[in-house]
Amino acid sequence: MPKLLIKNGRVIDPASKFDAVADVLLEDGLIAAVGPNLSAAGAEIFDATGLIVAPGFIDMHVHLREPGFEHAETIESGSRAAAAGGFTSVCPMPNTSPVNDNATVTSYIVEKAKRHAIVNVWPIGAITKGSKGEELAAISSMRNAGAVAISDDGQPVMNARMMRRAMELANSHGIPVINHCEDLHLSAGGDMHEGFESVRRGLRGIPGCSEDVMVARDILLAEVTGAHYHVAHISSKHSVEMVQFAKARGLRVTSEVTPHHIALADRDTLPFDSNYKMKPPLRSCGDVDAMIAGVVSGAIDAIATDHAPHPGSEKMQEFEKCPFGILGLETAIGVSLEQLVHPGNIHVVRMVEMFTTGPARILKLNRGTLALRSPADVTIFSMDREWTYDVNKSASRSRNSPFDGKTFRGGPVATIVRGEVVWQAA
Repeated sequence: MPKLLIKNGRVIDPASKFDAVADVLLEDGLIAAVGPNLSAAGAEIFDATGLIVAPGFIDMHVHLREPGFEHAETIESGSRAAAAGGFTSVCPMPNTSPVNDNATVTSYIVEKAKRHAIVNVWPIGAITKGSKGEELAAISSMRNAGAVAISDDGQPVMNARMMRRAMELANSHGIPVINHCEDLHLSAGGDMHEGFESVRRGLRGIPGCSEDVMVARDILLAEVTGAHYHVAHISSKHSVEMVQFAKARGLRVTSEVTPHHIALADRDTLPFDSNYKMKPPLRSCGDVDAMIAGVVSGAIDAIATDHAPHPGSEKMQEFEKCPFGILGLETAIGVSLEQLVHPGNIHVVRMVEMFTTGPARILKLNRGTLALRSPADVTIFSMDREWTYDVNKSASRSRNSPFDGKTFRGGPVATIVRGEVVWQAA
C-alpha cells in the first residue's frame, strides 16, 4: 500500500486535543506520523493548504436498505454516498428485509460490506425479532457477528418490560440500546409536527410529547438497569432537557441530532413537498433552537444523518401516503457548518468531535482519532468552499432531499479510508 502524506492542513484531532497546521503521514493503512514539515520518500502528496484535516467522520445512524430494498439503496451505493459526504464509517439500522435480528443477517451485511463498500460498515442489530416488539432478537449472536448496538429504529419498543430486558442484556454485552422514541398511540396517523403549521396545512399532527414520554420512560429504565441508553434523532425541546437532567444524575444516557433538525422547522416545509416528510418530523422553531442549545451544552453527543433513501416511485406521492425519511449523507457537513459553526454557535473543533469521538465513544469503535498506529481514516473538508448540492448527481440510488439546489459554504473535499483516497471533490 503506497504512502500518503497530507501536507499543510489544519489538523484537528479532538481525541488528543491537537489543533495546529501540520502534516499527516499514512502508511500501511495506519497513521504513521502527525507533525510539522514531515517528509517520506516515495509518498504521494495531498496538499491540504487551507483545509481541515480530521479523523474519519462516523455516521452512527443510516439506512442502507440492503438486504431487501435494493431499489432504494445498496450497501455499495450507500457507502459511495457516505464517502461523498466525508464519512469513513457508517452504522446501518436493522430495518431491512429480512430484519437484521440474527447473526445470519448481521454476517451477510458484514461480508457484503467487505466486498463492496468503500467505507467501514458497522451494523446495528434489532432489539426484537422482526422489530415487532414481542420477543427479544438474538442479541448475543448478533454481537458476536459484529453488531455494535441494538435498535428497532423505525419502530419504537412500546413494551416497557421488553425494553428493560433488552437494556439488561445489552448491558451484559457492553453495547448501547438505541431507541426510536415515539409513542405510537400519541403519534398515530400523524404526518408532520402538531402545531399551527399542521392545522394551517390541514395535515394530521405528531405531537412533541409522543417523543418526550418515551425518552422519560427509557431514562427511568436506564437508571434501573445501569445500561447505556442512546436517544436516536432527538427533536423535542423537552427531550433534550431530560437528557441533560439524566447526564447530571450520572446516568449513561447519550443522544444524537440530525442536520435537518438543526436546520429546518415545520414552517420551512414547502406545501405538500414529500421531501420534507421525515420522522421525527420537522418541529417548531423553538425546538430547533433547543437542538442547537443541546449541541452547545453537550446534552447532544453526536450528529447523525438518519440517511433514509426512498425511490421516487414511493416518495413522490401525496404527503399523507408517502413514506417518512430523507437523504442526509452528502449534505451533513455543509448543513452543520451553516447552522452551527458559521453563526458562532460552536467552534469547528466541537463539530469535528460530534462526528468523530462522539459516535466512536458511544459505540466503542476503534475510530475517530489520528493517534499513531490508529486506522488511517481521514476526512478533509473546507470551511469556505462554495458548492451547490445537486441531488440528481448523488451517489445514492434515491433522490429524496429537501436540500436539492442549495448552495453551501464549506463541505467535504476528500475522504480517505485505510490510507486510500476513496472520494475527492471535483
